[in-house]
Amino acid sequence: MRFGDIELKSKWILAPMAGVSEMPFRRLAFRYGAGLCPTELVSAEGLIRASARTLRYLTRDEEVERPFSVQIFGGNPDSMARAAVVAKEHGADIIDVNMGCPVPKVFKNGAGCALMADPTRAAEIVRRIREATGLPVTAKIRAGIDSRRINCVEVGLALQEAGCAAIALHPRTRAQGYSGRADWSLIRRLKEALEIPVIGNGDVRTVADAHRMLEETGCDAVMIGRGALGNPWLFRQLLGGPPPTAEERHRVVLEHFEAHVAFREDPRAAVRTFRNHIGWYSRGLVGAAAFRARAMELESVDEVRRALDAFFSTAVPDPRSSHGGGEEDDGVDYRTAYG
Repeated sequence: MRFGDIELKSKWILAPMAGVSEMPFRRLAFRYGAGLCPTELVSAEGLIRASARTLRYLTRDEEVERPFSVQIFGGNPDSMARAAVVAKEHGADIIDVNMGCPVPKVFKNGAGCALMADPTRAAEIVRRIREATGLPVTAKIRAGIDSRRINCVEVGLALQEAGCAAIALHPRTRAQGYSGRADWSLIRRLKEALEIPVIGNGDVRTVADAHRMLEETGCDAVMIGRGALGNPWLFRQLLGGPPPTAEERHRVVLEHFEAHVAFREDPRAAVRTFRNHIGWYSRGLVGAAAFRARAMELESVDEVRRALDAFFSTAVPDPRSSHGGGEEDDGVDYRTAYG
């Protein structure tokens, strides 16, 4: 699997997710076999202004995170090119353009999924970034704006002509948000229309889902979001490895929490932002619902450490759980991971 001159170690890719795809979790995904782990979406304007908060998103582990893909969003070709230069200066090997975010505050500014309505401007953004940085440029797109405007193939062709190195397709429309089913037939249509690599995304929660997507769509790689939450070992299993042992799960959850606290710097804020991860790690385990309820009330780092030790040191799989990763079967609101 190659993007320009860059070769990936595997065809399994962690999806860029707001509040999740930070260095501590990306590092775990890489460790267990992900071929690429883009950052969460980063504001082009924030990079240009050198906002400390925005630049924080570019924090990485240089030894582990190779290649380093930075996802940026914005609607102005000039600003996007300038922001991409900043990302390159901070170590980016690949620039990924967000053309799929449906959130109103992004959309109304002509960024994210708004670019699906303007293929010419979308292509110009890719072209300008390539010229400014010389780096491979990828894009993450959606099916279209709504069911009357499904134009992912049209946009894909325009991006390919502009020099895009690969395209990831989440085959839901903006109107769908993250509800309903992803239409995998659109991934196949895009793959048949393009010469560059196509990455499938959407409704991949298990090893079987990922392999079925490859078979049904012919895509070159699979991007996994929801299925990887609380389960970085999924990438190892996709490569034929085993699921985590109870001891490994316990150790890695604690490791992730400590890394998250160090990354966030503000301990109390880190506790609050790690609560979702606690819920995701506990899914499919006996007593998970009660544990999640308690975890949402934890306030200090020491309280979290004690709670994680107490639960994960004895946690066993719940045979009644389908463990499919959906809101309907484990009570976790996965929408929070997507902004």
